[in-house]
Amino acid sequence: MDKLKKELVARLERIPGIRHIPYPDRDDGFSGLVFQDREIGHFHDFNELDLRLGKALIKREGLTHPSGSRVHPGRRAGSPYIELRFDREQDLDRIVRLVTLLVETSPP
Repeated sequence: MDKLKKELVARLERIPGIRHIPYPDRDDGFSGLVFQDREIGHFHDFNELDLRLGKALIKREGLTHPSGSRVHPGRRAGSPYIELRFDREQDLDRIVRLVTLLVETSPP
């Protein structure tokens, strides 16, 4: 596993209820992310998380679909999912904050 993804997964798993689900038969970095046994996102590779943040949080945070998307180039603007790329330490802080917001606003 890539160093940054490994660090991000470790930080996310410190959030109560979050688990990383690796797929042992995949070597391309694809893996799942669940909260209370429901998928909230998945890693496309070693440097991108596709997170089901929800339309309201995406709008509130001013997030936009990244240009040059390889996996979801035709995703509509109103999608509850947002692709989050990470290639430096500061990106991890932003993703942990967003996942924390998602957990805090999720119904029990």
